[in-house]
Amino acid sequence: MQQQVPADPKSAHERVLSIDALRGFDMFWIMGADTLAKKLLALLPATNFAGVSTAWAKSLSDQFEHVEWEGFRFYDLIFPMFLMLVGCSIPFSLGKLQDDRTKAHWRILRRTFLILLMGLIYNGIQNLNWTELRWMGVLQRIGICYGIGALLALHLGPRGLFAVWLAILLGYWAILSWVPVPGGIAGDLTPAGNLSGYIDRTLLPGKILKQYYGFGDNEGLLSTIPAVATVLLGIAAGMWLKSNYSKLEKASGLMALGATLVVVGTYWGNYFPVIKNLWTSSFVLVAGGWSLMLLSVFYGIIDGLGFRAWAWLWIIIGANAITIYLLQRIVPFDKISEFFLNGIGNLSGDHRPIVILAGAIVCKCVLLAVMYNKRIFLRL
Repeated sequence: MQQQVPADPKSAHERVLSIDALRGFDMFWIMGADTLAKKLLALLPATNFAGVSTAWAKSLSDQFEHVEWEGFRFYDLIFPMFLMLVGCSIPFSLGKLQDDRTKAHWRILRRTFLILLMGLIYNGIQNLNWTELRWMGVLQRIGICYGIGALLALHLGPRGLFAVWLAILLGYWAILSWVPVPGGIAGDLTPAGNLSGYIDRTLLPGKILKQYYGFGDNEGLLSTIPAVATVLLGIAAGMWLKSNYSKLEKASGLMALGATLVVVGTYWGNYFPVIKNLWTSSFVLVAGGWSLMLLSVFYGIIDGLGFRAWAWLWIIIGANAITIYLLQRIVPFDKISEFFLNGIGNLSGDHRPIVILAGAIVCKCVLLAVMYNKRIFLRL
């Protein structure tokens, strides 16, 4: 951790705040807002005071849960959108290093290594219990996809990146559709029979956890390849935002491309199902499309129209997203919340868990606000 100050007023002014804001919006749900939303929705009676059914609340609550296998919900968007935003930042972070490839390579390799290391620490590598360690994970996938995506962005132009992106999507579809597991059949995309899970069970050391569908790791080896395509989509978005087009054209272009990808991905899903755990090519398109449309909205309002105050909370979260992701693993925010809100929680009766959870989220936001105001960021 170190203090980081913009090099000059111009660079601070040119920062695309909508990227930070959307990243913060994304991380906000991982900070516990998803659980809080579900608990609050569960408080609604079956009908409201006018006798109107509130069945919509159950449907909305379901959006804060991952779909069991095939399909797509809001919560299935959280990780791919974060990966897309990782890619979106790459053209900005590497822009000044294009003429110094050695320095750029060093920065990419250093960041990749540090993110991988943080992921392993998050999973408990320091416990030295190799047989129980989950070697893959969220941060590991971010590190690998960032490293590959940044190297490709450094050495390839837009056409080359598009060719790689298309090759990944079609190649992954071909592999899962035509290559059977030993004793299985080609095209089996069930939890127990898919090729990605078989490779994880065969090659991954350590432990494959049941909560990650049990037959493979949902951030496993083979499924990390199409996740690179998600980052490449973000890189394309970042290049578009760096272009000389007007802000209206940029927002409109992102919206149009996003909507197109959702339509194409949904149609492709009839033949190659949308499955987050396998990160299928159709999932890349659907999740990427929704991510681009949200980026379009955030960019249009924040950077286009200049309305920033409403997104302040998400901006401070997005500026230190990985920091709070790690701190949640280390700092007992729930205990801090109980220390300050124990009395109110007791008075709340059955609603005590909601009070304590809301307090923990506030504690995290206060910490991030202090860090942001002090210009303290996790810099890799």
